[in-house]
Order: sequence, then C-alpha cells, then structure tokens
Amino acid sequence: MKLIVFGSTGPTGRQVVTQALEQGHDVTAFARSPDKFDQKHAKLQVIKGNVLDFASVERAIQGQDVVLCTLGMPPKDKNNLRANGTKNIIRAMEKTGVRRFICQSSYGVGDTSDTLPFLMKYLIVPFILRRAFADHEVQENYIKESQLDWIIARPAALTDGEHTGSYQHGFTSDNKTVTFKISRADTADFMLKQLADNNYLQKTPSISY
Repeated sequence: MKLIVFGSTGPTGRQVVTQALEQGHDVTAFARSPDKFDQKHAKLQVIKGNVLDFASVERAIQGQDVVLCTLGMPPKDKNNLRANGTKNIIRAMEKTGVRRFICQSSYGVGDTSDTLPFLMKYLIVPFILRRAFADHEVQENYIKESQLDWIIARPAALTDGEHTGSYQHGFTSDNKTVTFKISRADTADFMLKQLADNNYLQKTPSISY
C-alpha cells in the first residue's frame, strides 16, 4: 500500500514509519522539518510541508491509499495544530478521493473520560494535559463529522517500551485488567493493523496492556 504519515517526526510517528517500511509499504513522511528525519529507505519519501497549509497537504495526499495521523501538540501551540491540521487532512482526503484515515487520539477523550485512573482524571488531565485533551476532542469531532472511512485509536499513557504485538484493544469500561499504559511501538502496531481491517471502522477503540 501507499501510506502517508502526518506527525512522522514524533516518537509514535517514527514507529509507524519504521514498522510500515518493515511490512513492505511505500511510505511518505510528511514533515515540517525534514532535516529532523534521518531515516533512509528505498520505499521512503520525505515531503516537506506544513499541515496548516492546505495546498501542501492536498499535494502530499494525492495518490495515497491510506492516511495515518499521529500529530502532536508543540509546546506553546497557539494554532491548535493537531485539530486544525487534521481538519486540513480531512478536507484534502475528501477532495482527492482518499478514503481510509487512521488517527491517533488518546484514552480519556470522549466517552472514556470518566473511566480514567484517579490521578489522570483529577490531576494530570485537568492541570497538565487540559489543552492537549481539548485539542483531541476537537480533532475527533472533525473526524466523526467527515464522510471518510475512519478509525480513531485511543492509546493509554504512552511509553517508550518495546514492540510486543501483545495488548488489549476495544475493551470496555468495566475491564479491570488494563494497566492504562502502552508503548508507542505497540500503538503503531495497532494502527497499521487497521489498514485493511474493517472491525473498527468508524469506531474509537482504546488500546492498553
């Protein structure tokens, strides 16, 4: 498949690119600063662009099979880069006819907010991650309002752990076995497994160990 990754220079995005290449896909890494992307591969193309610039997003998406998004929130971000960038991606996909969109959000967004662990729910999210979670909420709303074939992955707290391929996904709020942690490598693993799997089409599966 021909894949394009937005947020490719971030820690999760790099995992998506690496694993996609290992699986034999043709990968386009969309990056505002390509010099930060030191990976080389015969099937990898790095495109310079700003996700807030619709024209560059549209050019990059043209001809792709699947779009994957792991956009983060830069420090002191005042442009709601994640949400507004995603809005541009959706618009470009609808204009170019690319349908499959796999986006990373976060556990604790939307209908999972009430099931966060105590410290996350009452301390970390309200006082430390408030803006990031609010941005994810807007991002998810844009996606859900689209006509795309979308899947929103909601990983629990991200770690730099190993790629195990063994984790829980799509679990319900009454599951008492989840640890509320998952590695970026396994988050990428899950996202890539959604390239052609329709089980979670237009759904928001949570993932955690």
